[in-house]
Amino acid sequence: MHCTGREFHRTKIVHLFNNATFKVSKFNAHTCKRIPVPDFIRAHDEETAMKAGRERLPLLTFSVQARNYFYSSILSISFVPVERKIIHVDMDAFYASVEQRDDPALRGKPVAVGYPEARGVVATASYEARKYGVHSAMPSLTARSKCPGLIFVPPRFEAYHEVSTQIREIFLDYTDLVEPLSLDEAFLDVTVNRKQNPSATLIGREIQQRIKKQTELTASVGVSFNKFLAKIASDYRKPNGFFTILPEEAERFVEELKVEQFFGVGKITARKMHENGIYTGRDLKECTETKLVNLFGKAGHHLYFNARGIDGRKVIPNRVTKSISAETTFLEDKENRVQLTVELYNLAREVFERMKEESFYGKTLTIKVKYADFHVITRSRTFTSKLTQLQECWPIAREMMKQVDLSMQPVRLLGFGVSNADNRTDAEKKYTQLELKLY
Repeated sequence: MHCTGREFHRTKIVHLFNNATFKVSKFNAHTCKRIPVPDFIRAHDEETAMKAGRERLPLLTFSVQARNYFYSSILSISFVPVERKIIHVDMDAFYASVEQRDDPALRGKPVAVGYPEARGVVATASYEARKYGVHSAMPSLTARSKCPGLIFVPPRFEAYHEVSTQIREIFLDYTDLVEPLSLDEAFLDVTVNRKQNPSATLIGREIQQRIKKQTELTASVGVSFNKFLAKIASDYRKPNGFFTILPEEAERFVEELKVEQFFGVGKITARKMHENGIYTGRDLKECTETKLVNLFGKAGHHLYFNARGIDGRKVIPNRVTKSISAETTFLEDKENRVQLTVELYNLAREVFERMKEESFYGKTLTIKVKYADFHVITRSRTFTSKLTQLQECWPIAREMMKQVDLSMQPVRLLGFGVSNADNRTDAEKKYTQLELKLY
């Protein structure tokens, strides 16, 4: 059980947690400085820890199940700190590498997976192309201008899925705790593993070698004691890289990182950080949590802990679908509202077909519009009940489309999505209803 490397006094913890849960209206994380209860809880449930330890909300707002779980966990706490062992595997230029593997004529040449048309976008670029500044999501015309000798190859998703499945089978030889992020990357928790190997580093090396032998492709592997650090480690020595971040090295390592290397920090966020004098992990660490939340909203909480090398997220084998969406980029910009409405209907129909296949039903409908100048707007509407039939919400979607301003710029891309699903089981809903009657 992960205890963040500190000692716990079981009796005092139980007493403090009991008071906080059932008697005290506000939970103060600093009531007993020697007993960092929120740190202990954070190892199991980051969201609960945030509410309990930082926002200091009444723990009575948490479900009875959650309280009982943490209460029983405290009673059975181990006093020997155990660090998790997390591996992040990221395939190198995956789509392009598969194409170069299958077609020897492409090896050593700048390759982009995608279409060269005016509205084409690069899905993946080989490392030979990246030397010229070509990268994924770049418009094809821009990529061609940067690299005149660029070779475009149409995507073959069936081939990529086949290789991805092959790689996943390798992962499952070591642990069931495999969390795929996409076809070409995944987290593995090997704290307890089928090989009974105590070394995550040796397991990572073995996985990397097996991927190379069985697929003829290279992967970069990062090893650490949480997901945030493992992902940074896998990117540290790409391609075909291997890097381990040990617990005693974590804070110092993170301090030396550029903020652009933090997962989730894109160009806009990085620019805002620079405007506020934040350039490195050390600068980020010097900021208070309140300041980061004021600057970056909810992401500020994660940034505060990431700057200290802390990440309590678990490796989740079965990721819950949070939204289903579809979008299309037009070959030519469209400004005719009737044509756009027809396109929107086709996208909506595709989304609802996928929702039915996955038994996913959300309450929030969202329309996305990207104009010719790449400016993006979204419009959302939340319903009181689940959306199960397109006919139920299409009149609202059509009205939302009517409100989109087409007077200044034509539309380059159109998207439609449904989110905000209620994934609780009937039993959990009943639990919540019973809980509400107590207050």
